[in-house]
Amino acid sequence: MRNLEKKIKNSSFQDKSLGSGNLNKKSLGAFREREIFEIQLDQYFEYLRFEKLLMPNSISSYERDFKKFRQYLLLNPKISFLNISKPQILDFLKYLYNDNSDISVSRILSALRGFYKFLIRQQIIKNNPWSPVKNPRSSKKILEILDIEEVLKFLDSIPESTPSDLRDRAMFEILYGCGLRVSEITGLSIGSIDFDQKLLRFIGKGDKERIVPLGDTALLFLNKYIDSARGKIEKEKKTDYLFLNMRGSKLSRQGFWKILKKYADRAGIEKNLYPHIFRHSFATHLLQRGADLRTVQILLGHSSISTTEIYTNLTKEYLKDAYFKYHPRESY
Repeated sequence: MRNLEKKIKNSSFQDKSLGSGNLNKKSLGAFREREIFEIQLDQYFEYLRFEKLLMPNSISSYERDFKKFRQYLLLNPKISFLNISKPQILDFLKYLYNDNSDISVSRILSALRGFYKFLIRQQIIKNNPWSPVKNPRSSKKILEILDIEEVLKFLDSIPESTPSDLRDRAMFEILYGCGLRVSEITGLSIGSIDFDQKLLRFIGKGDKERIVPLGDTALLFLNKYIDSARGKIEKEKKTDYLFLNMRGSKLSRQGFWKILKKYADRAGIEKNLYPHIFRHSFATHLLQRGADLRTVQILLGHSSISTTEIYTNLTKEYLKDAYFKYHPRESY
């Protein structure tokens, strides 16, 4: 706590109410609490950025997660983030569940545990009030995937007439052929491609390096895009990003979504198409065709094999359907 007093004394918001150096609830007040919270949060983000070496996308995710806690503190100015009680934590959980999924709540709780662990390291507090709070059990959802015919139908709906067409075909061939996330494919650079070894090398989720094979079909369309289209899109702008918008800049996630929506409507596929459905389909199709679970885990970049196991349930359903459809004793 003494360290925090020193930081407050040296900060731009020091006033006479803290002149004695005594830090307590009465002298801080609600406004002082918010300022201290923002200072500590800024320092935590600096720690994540420069000591943990997290990528900008990860930092942005943490910033979004802390918005909910910040909003809750603003709505409840009497709550001290340094001395939050168990009933107040329970009330915050109720607040979260009003408009957040189990997955979102789990992510926010993990972010808060990390932040308060940082406060202990800084000797601001002694105990982490979030440690006893368990993440909600995520309900097992049946993932929707595209079958192979639907994937081919979608890919074949993309023409090869214009530079943007060639970009889009290469982009979706890689998305499905390599099982990438949307943030990963929009973040690819020319330097990510090893043409000789037919590999993609990039930083994936959790700021971990991923290396995935680049199939012949994806490589064919990637070469067409780079040789015949990318230079026309890039124009006078010079950037190493692989997939560009029509202004020659890095393609954004929002731009990617718009392109996906266009081809989803054109292909006439009735399922709800979103970027991750191609990743789900990639994993499921590999398992259906005999790939082992550990291989799929590595290709997807999952830290835990339990995360990959969700796809085995889909494969079991596929096997049952195939059995009842094709086995001679079940076709009566």
